[in-house]
Amino acid sequence: MRTFLEFEKPVADLQGKVQELRAMGESGDAVAIGEEIQRLEAKASQALAEIYSKLTPWQKTQVARHPDRPHFMAYVKAIIDDFTPLAGDRKFGDDQAIIAGFGRLRGRPVAVIGQEKGHDTETRLRHNFGMARPEGYRKAVRIMELAERFGLPVVSLVDTAGAFPGIDAEERGQAEAIARSTEAGLALGVPNVAVIIGEGGSGGAIAIATANRVLMLEHAIYSVISPEGAASILWRDSTRAQDAATNMKITAQDLLRFGVVDQIIAEPVGGAHRGPEIVVASVGDALVSALAAFDGLPPAEIRRQRREKFLAIGRSL
Repeated sequence: MRTFLEFEKPVADLQGKVQELRAMGESGDAVAIGEEIQRLEAKASQALAEIYSKLTPWQKTQVARHPDRPHFMAYVKAIIDDFTPLAGDRKFGDDQAIIAGFGRLRGRPVAVIGQEKGHDTETRLRHNFGMARPEGYRKAVRIMELAERFGLPVVSLVDTAGAFPGIDAEERGQAEAIARSTEAGLALGVPNVAVIIGEGGSGGAIAIATANRVLMLEHAIYSVISPEGAASILWRDSTRAQDAATNMKITAQDLLRFGVVDQIIAEPVGGAHRGPEIVVASVGDALVSALAAFDGLPPAEIRRQRREKFLAIGRSL
């Protein structure tokens, strides 16, 4: 069963009627039922296109968090061949919220880092809903250092509500681990490309997104704090998350205009969860194109371009 968001109710109602007609089967006039199904499906498609042509920032937030949206491993399985994950940070342990390793992107050896949220109760608990502890970020640093040593570009797929805020994470140096990971990304002499595939939340996202190119899916979000968190701080009322989302400028379209991201990758009508194969392939194409722009560049030039990219953010505002 497809999960419909609250603002998709008109589409859900039409799809419900289609299912009812199909369930009727041959109990009535098959020709008439078939024609009615086609009419309703066309109407549902039109309604979906109209809704998604004018999504609000809060609605985009809901789409970015959709439970059926493809997550990190869906991308890895589809576009990374021979993926070999590495475990542990060589200091404390392994954190499954961040998965990192090596593989081939369309034949090109790459290092791959990303947050995995999980798709059911068991996997969501195992991956801690994509919210990493310090050892996750230290694992990311370890992979970046290996990529630097062997001259491999780094690909990061970002999808997290933020770093895990638990006491155990703070005890093990959460803030320092995020800072070290951010620093490692900025210091790489090999090209790195990040894609915001769902939520890009706070330092938990930027820790693996300090890249030469930052790409973003059409209905993803990227912000310093969640809309609910911002509403709680600004108005002491988390129910004003919709107002916060609008004022924070968290959408791909706003962030492209501000120079925070470099490219928007289109999603199928209705969001990535309605065409996962299409959006995964599009991300693969965008990654190949982005990495190709750095072929032949020396490490010093790669670092210079990355530094200039981040220093330029906000200068024209």
